[in-house]
This record gives sequence, C-alpha cells and structure tokens, in this order.
Amino acid sequence: MSKQDYYSVLGVGKEAGNEDIKKAYRKLAMQYHPDRNPGDAQAEHKFKEINEAYEILKDSQRRAAYDRFGHAAFEGGMGGEGGFGPGFGGGAGFGGSGFADIFEEMFGDFMGGGRRSGRSSGRGADLRYNMEVKLEEAFSGKKATIRVPTSVTCESCSGSGSAGGSQPSSCPSCHGAGRVRSQSGFFTVERTCPTCGGTGQVIRDPCRTCSGSGRMQKEKTLQVSIPAGVEDGTRIRLTGEGEAGVRGGPTGDLYIFVTVSPHRFFVRDGTNVYCRVPIQMTTATLGGNVEVPTLDGTRARINVPAGTQTGRQFRLKAKGMPVLRSAGRGDMFIEAIIETPVDLTDRQKQLLREFDEAGSEATHSPQSHGFFSKVRELWDDLRE
Repeated sequence: MSKQDYYSVLGVGKEAGNEDIKKAYRKLAMQYHPDRNPGDAQAEHKFKEINEAYEILKDSQRRAAYDRFGHAAFEGGMGGEGGFGPGFGGGAGFGGSGFADIFEEMFGDFMGGGRRSGRSSGRGADLRYNMEVKLEEAFSGKKATIRVPTSVTCESCSGSGSAGGSQPSSCPSCHGAGRVRSQSGFFTVERTCPTCGGTGQVIRDPCRTCSGSGRMQKEKTLQVSIPAGVEDGTRIRLTGEGEAGVRGGPTGDLYIFVTVSPHRFFVRDGTNVYCRVPIQMTTATLGGNVEVPTLDGTRARINVPAGTQTGRQFRLKAKGMPVLRSAGRGDMFIEAIIETPVDLTDRQKQLLREFDEAGSEATHSPQSHGFFSKVRELWDDLRE
C-alpha cells in the first residue's frame, strides 16, 4: 500500500517552516497518543505515521531528499520490526555489488578495465539488526545482548577453504586475474570469472567442513551499548561484526538500527519532552502545587498559579532527554489540562450554582465572556 504524503500526514503545506511543522506534530501526537486511545488500532497506526513523517521533515537534509525524490529516497532504510531487514547480506544493499557490477561487466573495457582489477576481495556482507528500545532506555542508555546468525571463519581450514592446510592454486580460466574477457564484434566484454567467482584461485582439495568456502553459519552473541540520548532511527555501526569474507576475505560490518517505542505519558521532540497533566478544577482556580513524573524516575513539583487555564505550559529546565554524547539535557514541558468535576452531589451542584450567581461572568470567566460578546456582535452585523 502506497504511503501518504508526509506533509498531508502532518496537515501542513510544503512551504511550512520548522516551527509550523513542530507545532503540527505536537498537536497530532497528543491527539493520537496510544495512552489517550487505548485499544484503538487506527489511532496507533496514525501515531506511527505522524512520528515517521516528523522524523523526515524536521531534518533539513532528509526533508530536501524527500522533496526531490519522495518516499523513494528512504526505501529500504527503515526495515522491519526486530531481527534483520532487507538490503543486507548481499544483493544491492550494503553487502552487495548491485548496479556497479552489472555496469562493469558490460562496459568495463571501455572504462579502462573498471574500478576493479585483479582478484575480488571476497569481502563479507554487511548485516542489519533492528533493535527497539523504550523511551526510558533511550534516556538512560542500555547495554543489550543480541544474537546474530551470520557466517564466521571456518575453524577447520582457518578460512582458506582448503583441507589439510593445502594452498589454493591459480585459476586456469582467468590465470589468477579474477576476470575474463570475451570479444563480440567491436565490443570487448569483461566479467567476473565464472570458474573461481572472481577470487583468481581454485580449491583442489576443499575443506569438508565448509565445502571450500572458508566460512560456516553460526549464531554470534554480541554485547551492544546504546548511548543515552539515542534518537529514533539512529544507526550504530559495529565494525567487523558482519559476515566473514570468502576464503579469508575481509569481514563485513553489523549495523544496529534503533527504534524508540512510544511512551504512554511522554512525547519526545528532539531533546525536549512533553507531558499532558490533568489538574483539578479547584487547584487550577485557587492555585496550588502538583507533582509530576519525570523520565529519570523522580518527581518534580510545579506551582500552579490561581486561574490557570487548559493549555498553559510549565517548563522544567534540564528535565528532558540527554544530549547525545554530551553532559547537557533538554527541557520538560508540562501542559495543564483542567479537569471538569463529574458525579457531583446535590450539595456540590448547589454550591456551584451559588458561585455562578454570586459573581460576574466578565470577572470569573473573561475568555468565554469576551468570546460570546464578539459572537453577539457578529450576529448583530449579519442581521443588519
């Protein structure tokens, strides 16, 4: 199914500035947050779409790539949920040769023999591992143990592919070059040698354990450190932890792609964290103190002034996410949601009626009084 345009997901135009995009994201993230829509699969899907769109559009380079190429600019970059995604372990991904090999095979002679000459390096493929972490783990950092199915150097032949320690011999087809040429009219076509697979060598007595490849399948256990402050979509490279090369070739790399799962209370925006907190009507009216949770597991106390309205934000400095590879921290913003009382007793209802009758609407409800005064003026203008 085709993806929806990222600008449409956030409800902004292509000319929207960074602040407009940020405001639209905050509004929608609060509206479709899983904690506010428990058990609603559509809201959860919408929340993921909103986060994906914002991750692209908030970054100037990613946004430029999206404006030019659309979703095609990021195809294959996100992968699946957990385990290994496409584009790794061969083919046209990190570990494969892709279009370059095809181009060189067809036009290598015209291009001065192409980029490659002599034997193929036999480098092992790069691997991808998708890791999902909680927001609390992204806050404090995490050490994780992962198991990676991969190819490792064969212990029996030490990666040579030959049994009994014998040495490979030069390939009779390409004479050790790793590539062969053929003439077709005016064209000379160069391609990888089909006999030796580009290595320039052949195994006369292959190792029985690895069948001459110099490597075997095995599950490796690795320790991975996720730094504090890691963001959704971060890629961590583990050099030399990919697949072993063919017959002693260089080992590929392992890439850890980090996904930060949504939190039921907090919404993250870079290093800042936002939280909506319900406040009792009496506290908002008369003023008071409210304790709120923070990501480090402690509590913070905010002073709620008398007359606080829904939507007012309180800033807690240095209570947000850590800045990656830095001692700094972002801020935490508390948005007040004034809760209307429910299930009132007759006495409580009577007290509220007395309160309403005792005061002036313009005094204790200035916003609604001003709004409806303007509405009445509008209706008067329409009747004229």
